[in-house]
Amino acid sequence: MKKILVTGGTGYIGSHTTVELIMAGYDVIVIDNLSNSRAEVIDAVQKITNVRPAFFEFDLCNKNAVADFFLKNRVDAIIHFAAFKAVGKSVENPLKYYQNNLVSLMNLLETHATFAELNMVFSSSCSVYGDTTTLPVTEDTPFSKPESPYGNTKQISEEILRDCCKANKNMKVSALRYFNPAGAHDSALIGEYPLEAPNNLVPVITQTAIGKRKELVIYGNDYDTPDGTCIRDYIHVVDIAKAHVVAVDRLLGKKNKQSYKVFNLGTGQGNSVLEAVKAFEKVTGVKLNYRIGVRREGDVVKVYADTSKANKELGWKAALTLENIMSSAWAWEQALDKKQLHKI
Repeated sequence: MKKILVTGGTGYIGSHTTVELIMAGYDVIVIDNLSNSRAEVIDAVQKITNVRPAFFEFDLCNKNAVADFFLKNRVDAIIHFAAFKAVGKSVENPLKYYQNNLVSLMNLLETHATFAELNMVFSSSCSVYGDTTTLPVTEDTPFSKPESPYGNTKQISEEILRDCCKANKNMKVSALRYFNPAGAHDSALIGEYPLEAPNNLVPVITQTAIGKRKELVIYGNDYDTPDGTCIRDYIHVVDIAKAHVVAVDRLLGKKNKQSYKVFNLGTGQGNSVLEAVKAFEKVTGVKLNYRIGVRREGDVVKVYADTSKANKELGWKAALTLENIMSSAWAWEQALDKKQLHKI
């Protein structure tokens, strides 16, 4: 069995990807510092797959800890999720984001550079494109200035990886630029479950629906879009997780023609915030209490993907819909609510 290291593996996308990797027959090791996730996610992964992945709790910004891990463990590929990701918080505290997101990546690369080969799938983001006017976004769309320090850390990380691939002929990287991950596993055993209050739209919708929040604030309705609200490409987290498995398969099968490859992961369709709200209300029958607020700094007006490259080269295509996202996210929110009540 090939051994895959998943950094940030108790997080949202990391946990779903860990499940898909195990189901595909890989041996998975998870590293997470639990700064915004929970160790109990490993228990949930085991319930879904009947396999318990090895788990190491430490911070990748600790270079000595990283070196010690690789001294004792050999892996065939790395999927690097571990990063801070809240756009708004990155605007408020940029140094925290630059320190964490860049140093953790550089520690991984520097420590692992002594290996015969390095295969990495990097968790990138559509935020690298900035507030682009070119739609749909292709992998060749020129970067604009990022709207947030978070987006800038992803741009810089990709530059670091590209330069390292040029310098190290034994290094192969696939950077997956996902658009707006949402939804949950159909078991309702894992989903979006951060320690901090979520900033992403879908968990805010479900928390409002179940009563954890009094209202949903929509940040601005005066944008240049059909209904005035921001447009995003919402993609189911399970579709994204499966794309990571395909990317690992390709790297280990030496099918990447270039040492550094980038792929957009999205549905290719943009939906506005109000459309997402209506989709939730339609599939659940729950009426949401929402109001229009002021614009939020760092938000891009509209962005959605051209996914033809991923469809053709990876042989991957998003299979789940916005309605699937909303129904699975609602099932997860309800399961989470029961779980929390049981604890009380």
